[in-house]
Amino acid sequence: MNYDALKYSYPSRRSVVYGRRGMVCTSQPLAAQAGLDIIKAGGNAIDAAIATAACMTVLEPTANGIGGDAFALVWTKGKLHGLNASGKAPMAITAEKVRELGHTEMPQRGWIPVMVPGAPSAWAELSKTFGRLPLTEVLKPAINYAREGYPATPLTAYSWQKAYKQFTEILKDDCHRGWFETFAPDGKVPNPGSVVQLKDHADTLEKIAETGAEAFYRGELAEKIDVFSRETGGFLRKEDLNAYWCEWVDPIHINYKGYDVWEIPPNGDGIIALMALNILKGFDYSCRDCADTFHKQLEAMKLAFADGKQYVADKRYMRVSTDEMLSDAYAAERRALITDEAQIPDPGKPNGSGTIYLCTADGEGNMVSYIQSNYMGFGSGVVVPGTGISLQNRGASFSLNDGEANCLGPGKKVFHTIIPAFLTKDGEAVGPFGIMGGPMQPQAHVQVVMNTIDFMMNPQEALDAPRWQWTGGKKILVERTFPYAVTEELVRRGHEITVAAENITFGRGQIIWRNEEGVLCGASEPRADGIVAAW
Repeated sequence: MNYDALKYSYPSRRSVVYGRRGMVCTSQPLAAQAGLDIIKAGGNAIDAAIATAACMTVLEPTANGIGGDAFALVWTKGKLHGLNASGKAPMAITAEKVRELGHTEMPQRGWIPVMVPGAPSAWAELSKTFGRLPLTEVLKPAINYAREGYPATPLTAYSWQKAYKQFTEILKDDCHRGWFETFAPDGKVPNPGSVVQLKDHADTLEKIAETGAEAFYRGELAEKIDVFSRETGGFLRKEDLNAYWCEWVDPIHINYKGYDVWEIPPNGDGIIALMALNILKGFDYSCRDCADTFHKQLEAMKLAFADGKQYVADKRYMRVSTDEMLSDAYAAERRALITDEAQIPDPGKPNGSGTIYLCTADGEGNMVSYIQSNYMGFGSGVVVPGTGISLQNRGASFSLNDGEANCLGPGKKVFHTIIPAFLTKDGEAVGPFGIMGGPMQPQAHVQVVMNTIDFMMNPQEALDAPRWQWTGGKKILVERTFPYAVTEELVRRGHEITVAAENITFGRGQIIWRNEEGVLCGASEPRADGIVAAW
């Protein structure tokens, strides 16, 4: 294998971390260490991913929860497997019913955008299929942190305080009382370093561990969710939970300059990153920090998003196939639309969007790219009292326009913004990567892949590099560290540039690459509180 593009010869602001027997990267140090401890206790990378993910529902509840969704890419025994643990809309809800309640678009909070949570099924399925240790052992670290307490990290405390201020103004319905009881008891939220205890989370995680998540979907926890939903005007029922389980899917990919870039297929929007890269692989780049490079990236990204928004939905309802959207012929057609001036994209015709990310690896060659989310921070703002189950609000991404592929419907999956990714070369694993952050995710995937392959950056450099974000029309956000001279040239090309006040909107990523000697090289996002835990 040729790893020339992955040589780690240049230092960055933060050094990459090396290991051989195990590695866990995520945005919360205690969670990363917990995952590594599982490997040291005899578990594999899959066990470590489950342990870390469960810990994150406790340690970073501002971005994910027990009632969230998940996706995973698992490399084991020379093959990549995809897991889709995104939930389905309740059978009792329709676009017409939501419109009758006075909404012209999907609300962001409350019961209406709540869908069946998929994350607990992901933990159980990953454990049953590829794990080595019992789920009761793997979830122990999360249970202990929830019951005994942990100090809040700075970014988590900041997001918690920001959510509390917002929620006290907008969450007035009875369905939200559980959120305040759980996350703001007596009107108090944590400061950095404050000890947080979430004992209801501990009890619920124990039930999930002991029953392989059956209690969540067909037992005691399902009953509690059903009762609270009925009492407070929700659509979710125990029958919806009874009927749900995550599903294995075939990952999709394109070849980018000798490397295969892998994503989860729709309903996830990873296909948008692949479409953009498929367009961009037809260009040559003289340097990274050149206006022409950024211009081509932005224009390709806009074209890919236009198609994604038009066509990506629950796969059962899509009018075009992923093969059509990822064909080289279609990429060439879209590439030909890029000029020297910024444009507002229209969708083409291929056939004639609060998240945590983690990645793990062990010394045996197993690797996991895993992402989990409640969406928009704390999600729906609905927490089932006495359980710690904070429910996601992914249904907010549905359309209410009849006839659209992504229109709300009973039992339907929604266009989903959380996407794990994986890189291979010549049929062998290079490693997992991902960058959380709503619609920033496919944009960051493109930038990190190109940083790695085109510009030969090591993993930490690839994450550290200043980012851009397309926000609609010709509007572009850039970080404060983005080159000023390049910004001026992009403005001359017609882009409407704004320098962002905060860098947390540009995603929070993690990377693990493996070289031909089996050495693991990891990096953690400088825009978050995370670390690389290595052995």
